[in-house]
Amino acid sequence: MAKKDYYEVLGVKPDASQEEIVRAFRRLARKHHPDLNPGDPAAEERFKEVNEAFQVLNDADRRAKYDRLGHGAFAPEDVAGFRTFNFDEIFRDFGFGDLFGRFGGFEARRGPAPGADIRYDLEITLSEAFAGTKKTLRFRVDEACAACGGTGGTLRECPRCGGAGQQTKAAGDVITVVTCPVCGGRGRVVEKACATCGGTGTVGKTRTIEVSVPAGAADDLHLRLAGQGAAGEEGAPPGDLYVVVHVRADPRFSRQGADLLATAAVDLGTAAMGGEIEVPTITGMAALTIPPGTQSHTTFRLKGQGMPHPGRKGRGDLLVLVTVSIPRARTDRQKDLLRQFLQEGG
Repeated sequence: MAKKDYYEVLGVKPDASQEEIVRAFRRLARKHHPDLNPGDPAAEERFKEVNEAFQVLNDADRRAKYDRLGHGAFAPEDVAGFRTFNFDEIFRDFGFGDLFGRFGGFEARRGPAPGADIRYDLEITLSEAFAGTKKTLRFRVDEACAACGGTGGTLRECPRCGGAGQQTKAAGDVITVVTCPVCGGRGRVVEKACATCGGTGTVGKTRTIEVSVPAGAADDLHLRLAGQGAAGEEGAPPGDLYVVVHVRADPRFSRQGADLLATAAVDLGTAAMGGEIEVPTITGMAALTIPPGTQSHTTFRLKGQGMPHPGRKGRGDLLVLVTVSIPRARTDRQKDLLRQFLQEGG
């Protein structure tokens, strides 16, 4: 599943100012913050998207890389950092103070923990990256136990909090409400563990899914498949699956964005008098015209013979670096002819 454009996520134009980006983030963060939408997994996912987009577009260097290369500009570990956020710190940076943590002695109740994200490394060829490809993935993942429905077994009311999921503590005139340390805010505990999952609520399964790699995929492109990660605690959404695409090196080409680079050798006669040679492209062979007097290490550009531009029409170019093969004069006659050629202004 392709990631949404960061500008689209924040609802701003690609030429938006930093102030516009900050305003859009504040508005969307308030709207979708999980603490203001309890029990709404969709709101939490939307907040993660908004936060990830903001962390890229609010940083000048990250934004410049994204504008040039799209999502392929960032390695998987970068994305993990974008998705790791502290709600209080985000808003404190804008001068709002501790909006969503403790309110005058109250602590936000911790809900069931969402499932962990999973990383899958996928290797493809340059030709597959050019055309786009579909791959079948098989991986182990913790899924909700079917025997107990993910509860972990027979449940009973938490003896510490009485099912409230929170505890009230008084110290003088100050009353503090905190998450129950026994049930973790669930309000229930496992009385008799499920025989299948041993009380964990999850079991390991092999999952098989198909993923589509878009045409023009860059090395280290990350594809997010929402909800395909590990199961969360009862009532919480699963994590996501991140497919990290690795494009195998191709002996014919190197790559710069959507452009491909190749080398070709020409003999001295062709370089001096001109001619035509064949060079490899990603789709086959193509003719390249060599003008008379071509010097070694001259680069020729074949328009539209590179990689597709991800997410838009058109292709990059093929840049061919020509090297001239200099023959060795082995006989006296060859040496005399070469001297005569040079003396006549060759």
